[in-house]
Amino acid sequence: MSGPVVVGVDGSASSLAAVEVAAEEARSRSAALRVVHAFLWPAMHVPPGASPLGPADSGLRAAVERLMSEAVERAGAVAPDVEVSQAVVTGEPLTVLEAQSRSAELVVVGSRGRGGFVGLLAGSTAVHLAAHGRCPVLVVRERAVPDGPIVVGVDGSAAGAKAIGFAFAEAALRGADLVALHAWTNWNALLPAPQDGRTPYANEPGTPATGEERLLSEALAGHRKRYPGVEVRHEIVHGGTREALIEASRTARLLVVGARGRGGFLGLVLGSVSQAMLHHAHCPVAVVRGGDGNA
Repeated sequence: MSGPVVVGVDGSASSLAAVEVAAEEARSRSAALRVVHAFLWPAMHVPPGASPLGPADSGLRAAVERLMSEAVERAGAVAPDVEVSQAVVTGEPLTVLEAQSRSAELVVVGSRGRGGFVGLLAGSTAVHLAAHGRCPVLVVRERAVPDGPIVVGVDGSAAGAKAIGFAFAEAALRGADLVALHAWTNWNALLPAPQDGRTPYANEPGTPATGEERLLSEALAGHRKRYPGVEVRHEIVHGGTREALIEASRTARLLVVGARGRGGFLGLVLGSVSQAMLHHAHCPVAVVRGGDGNA
């Protein structure tokens, strides 16, 4: 782990909550924390200074300085031993934070910022970063259950392998148990191989009774060897993946999903399951992209 933990702030309650989570993440990783604000107004040629007719501290720049001071103070209160830096970068949040993710260990954002529209459950910045960030993105939704497990969704896809690795590492850092959850239905269960080998079928050979447990065990095997101290519980659910993960998030301290799973379509950078978690999970959600640059 060499990069900092980056947290995006905009003054919203959601982003300030994200600062506290990011400080905890930086402390557990022995990493530095970088507090970043995307300062959009100069790019729109709006004067950042105070109006000649108003108080000296009423300008946009002064407001940003107050915001950054509050964020740094919050981080220091949570993790006083963490090195904290701050950066005010001219640009819009999506571009600024995506660029920051290129050198970060983790990017943390609130689920909705100051520009959120009523009725939207997750903001555009959170969704965009989950799809395009170059490192894992942690979106702070509702507060975590402090002593709850870390839950990771497992579907056996190659794209989901990095999410599993991230979940194991987080469990080891936090001293938490890990719940590996795999959901199946009659539509996505492993199917027995057809008698005619030329007949196409969607999934690998197997049966729902044994194939799903085998899929889960094989997906976790290498990670269990790397993190022998992590207590892992298998959970196989007959039902929809979105519903199962949302329910599991009620008692979790963190939910980890891949950006795209086994059912993803080529060209989509964020799958329906990960999007549903960003909108509906009851705890912070980490979205981890795969290693192929597209998932």
